[in-house]
Formats: sequence, C-alpha cells, structure tokens
Amino acid sequence: MLIEFFLNLKEAKVPVSVREFLSLLDALKAEVIEPSIDEFYQLARMTLVKDEQYFDRFDQVFGSYFQGVESMVSVIADIPADWLEKKLQHLLSAEEKAALQKLGGPEALQKRLQELMKEQKEWHGGGKKWIGAGGSSPFGHSGYHPEGIRIGGESAGNRTAIKVWEAREFKDYDSNLSLGTRNIKMALRRLRRFARSGSNDELDLDKTINYTAANAGMLDIQMRPERHNQVKVLLLMDVGGSMDDHVQQISELFTAVKTEFKHLEHYYFHNCVYEYLWQSNRRRRDQMISTQDVINKYGSDYKLIFVGDATMSPYEILSPNGAVEYNNRESGATWINRLIDHFPHYAWLNPEPESIWQYRQSIEIMQGLMKDRMYPVTINGLEEAMRQLSK
Repeated sequence: MLIEFFLNLKEAKVPVSVREFLSLLDALKAEVIEPSIDEFYQLARMTLVKDEQYFDRFDQVFGSYFQGVESMVSVIADIPADWLEKKLQHLLSAEEKAALQKLGGPEALQKRLQELMKEQKEWHGGGKKWIGAGGSSPFGHSGYHPEGIRIGGESAGNRTAIKVWEAREFKDYDSNLSLGTRNIKMALRRLRRFARSGSNDELDLDKTINYTAANAGMLDIQMRPERHNQVKVLLLMDVGGSMDDHVQQISELFTAVKTEFKHLEHYYFHNCVYEYLWQSNRRRRDQMISTQDVINKYGSDYKLIFVGDATMSPYEILSPNGAVEYNNRESGATWINRLIDHFPHYAWLNPEPESIWQYRQSIEIMQGLMKDRMYPVTINGLEEAMRQLSK
C-alpha cells in the first residue's frame, strides 16, 4: 500500500529516497506512533521530507492518496475565523461519546461539510451539528467525535480526526511560488561572505570558556567584532509603466535586500538603462545621475542586479532615440553591455512569469544581452541568481 504512496511522492518531484522510505517502514514496525492518521502524517513527513519547500507538495500527495483532501481546501478556506473561536466546551460522558455515530468516511464528511457551509450563518460552539469548537460536531476543534475533520485549532487529545493536513500550512514554502517576505531573505542568504568588522560587541563563547578554564574557573569574558556580510550589491530597478503591476512584490524584494546586505547601492531606470539613472523612483529631470559616473564610482567587485520585467518595444533596447521619455544618444543595449563588462558578476530578476517570456520579443533580446542570466522572481529563480552571483 505504501509503495504506491512513495511512488506518488516521486512523481510529484518530492526528493524522497528508498532509504528514507525504509526508515518510515521500520518506524511503523517498531510502533513508535499510535494508530492514528494524524500521527502517521507527522511521522511520514518528518521521515520522508528533507526540505521545507516540499512540505506543500507532500501535503497534496498525502491528501490525494489518503482519500482526497485536495477538494476540501477551498471550502475550508472560506470558513469564518469567528466560527472556530473556543468560547465554551461541552464535556461528554463515556455514554454520550459511545452514542455518537460516524458519518461514513472522508467522502461523507466532505459532502456534509459543504452542506453546512451553505446552511450555517453564525458562530456555534459546544454543539453537535455545526462547524465550531468544544462540542461533538465532526467539524471544528477542541471537541470530540469518533470521526471528524479538525479545522482551525488544537486537538483535544482524542486522536480521532481523520483529516488534519488539509489547511496546507506550507503552501508559501513551495519553491515554484512567487516570493514572499519570509522566503526572500532565505534565498538571498545564498549570497553571503561574512567577515568580522566593527567594535567588540559580540560574545566569543569558545574563547570565554577557554580563558575562564585557564583562569581557575574565574569568569573571563571575551568579546569579538560582530560578523557582517561583506558582499557589495549594486541594484538597478525598473519603475513605472508595466512595472506598476509588480509594485508589492518588488517592494518586498527591495526591503529584504536592504536587510541582508550592508553594502548596498541602488538606482532606478525606466524600461531600459540609458545615459542616466535616478536615486529617487520619481525620476525627476533635475535629479538625473550619469550612468557612466555610476560605473566609474563602484568597483568591479560589486554584484550587479537588474530588476525589471524587460517588457517594452524592441526599439527601446536596440535603437538610439528609442527611449519613451527622452532622446537617448546611444542604445540601451550599449549601456547594458558597458555595465556587464564592468561588473562581471551580474543577473537580471524578472517578476513576469517565466512561462510568458518566450512570447515577448524584448525579453528575448534582453536575455541574449544578459547571456541568459535572467531569472524569475521565485524561490528557485532567486536562489539560482544568487548562485550565479557567487561564482
């Protein structure tokens, strides 16, 4: 039975190995868990999944294989939070518990849950029918039913819920999804080179132990300079026009970059880089900064990161006077080449879905100029870009 589950995980590209599968079987044979689907789910995930980015895919395979949780996800997402507040709890006697009837398995539970979603209009708690908490209903939490779906809260310890993984708590961890505030920083940390600098403001635990031992047990505290990321980053960001569709995503990225890199310089451009850049995203004419001055100012040890959707007329890249805002003397391609010639470590982050890149001529042109160092703004894409910049 579990071999097919293992093969389904492999098919979903969850990197599980035969050794890990055998470890799961050994744990089951040793009876390290109670006969509970909840505990089996926790054990299987802990044994088979090595990286949190695969938790969501594991949940989907688990739910599908063990009686189709996936079709319940959208229903559960619509349940108002106040329906699940634990305001009271009805404690059942052994006789009352014995009198409760199972609904007949996952499909029957799913059907009944959908019916209740149509009927229920307000909070109910401590009861036996509605979605709530502290009662004997099959739907909710902190109560008791011989066969139910735990939703939105902690278990009461009865271990009778047959579905607890449907919430998909780890959806945002999936490496194919667009970045969010949490996982941007994790991906950026692949581009790190630490050095100790500054004043002595961090405890050196190992030295403190050694010096204290050498001092006959008298505490001898040793301090050391704090470690800082020494990577230097030059960030050039496209703003305005079609980039307005990606404001929130790029704002999160920019915030994470400022947090992760102590040595960060940033400038703005519109569609493509030309003779001038801006340090303000308003791009006023009296605030123009010469692109050549930027090239001269920063050494080749800076990591150059372009952020933009590369969506524009091909003339804006290839032709003099092709810019939409002013007449550029030289083409955008000329300035792109000057930048990447000076900064050998470079990458382009594109917030547009990679699946549509092939349908936009300007993206294809920019990919060629960047020597295919264009990456989507996803976890995998950002990690690949950081690996490229680290070379």
